[in-house]
Amino acid sequence: MSFGRMFFGVVRRDFLSRVRHGQDIVNPLLFFVIATSLVPIAVSPEAGRLTQLAPGMIWITALLSTLLALDGLFAEDYADGSLAQLILSPQPLWLLVLGKVFAHWLLTGLPLIVLSPLLALMLALPTSAYMPLMGGLVLGTASFSLLGAVGAALTVALRQGGMLLSLIVMPFYFPVLIFGTSVVQSAVDGVDFFPIMALLGAFFAFSLALGPIAAAASLKVGING
Repeated sequence: MSFGRMFFGVVRRDFLSRVRHGQDIVNPLLFFVIATSLVPIAVSPEAGRLTQLAPGMIWITALLSTLLALDGLFAEDYADGSLAQLILSPQPLWLLVLGKVFAHWLLTGLPLIVLSPLLALMLALPTSAYMPLMGGLVLGTASFSLLGAVGAALTVALRQGGMLLSLIVMPFYFPVLIFGTSVVQSAVDGVDFFPIMALLGAFFAFSLALGPIAAAASLKVGING
């Protein structure tokens, strides 16, 4: 089987499996919408105040929503024994991991990006910041999924590894959060945001290059260790 067919086979399998467990998809999205919607109620409905808070709040809730869905990235395959078969297969494990991460992003990161303009409107974010927000979230949520896969792989064999998973991946999430928020804030202030977007893109490239390889190695450690 070619690498392309193998990759999309894993994506299709994981996509359909997660769709059948709709709660795993809905819960992060509900958290994203509800947590962001509470800001005007808890802080102030004043447009100027909301505009100041919007970049940070949208990015923080996007980060936490992605983190909420990470624990199940490899859990189902570990429980039914198929993860061990993937590790023992002659195919490159990093490519199989990349397929699973891509399916995870399609069902978690992509819906967050689609919903972000609605929440930006709710938080009085200027329309000039919508495209930088969505572009930054494309790179940021993909980086969250790629880096989070390493933590999910390390904790896959632990019965309650959610807290440990958060502690492992959170330090790697901070640069993405800082760059992503800065992109939106620069757009709001009318400042050139492309240099910061380039840094976010560089971090995504780093995550794409090393994340699947590190996650594949971590799976072997997490299961055999």
